[in-house]
Amino acid sequence: MTLTKSQINHTIRTQTRFTSEQSCEITETLIEIIKRTLESGENVLISGFGKFCIREKRKRRGRNPATGEKMMLPSKRGVVFRWSWKLREKVN
Repeated sequence: MTLTKSQINHTIRTQTRFTSEQSCEITETLIEIIKRTLESGENVLISGFGKFCIREKRKRRGRNPATGEKMMLPSKRGVVFRWSWKLREKVN
């Protein structure tokens, strides 16, 4: 099962006394903070949950699936999630 933003909003609303609009604003604000921090190249650490890290990926060889032509794929940045040992213990 996938956890959606609407489910997060519903959980915030039912476990607190926030209105629907307030819980939606909390969720959107949190996501925006995480996105802006990652865009600036910084990592996001949430204690007891994990760390979102920016990883530089080197350029690599690839091929065009349509033509089979070999080509070099450019380097790029990606987001990697490393879970905390506390979360790992709960999941396992």
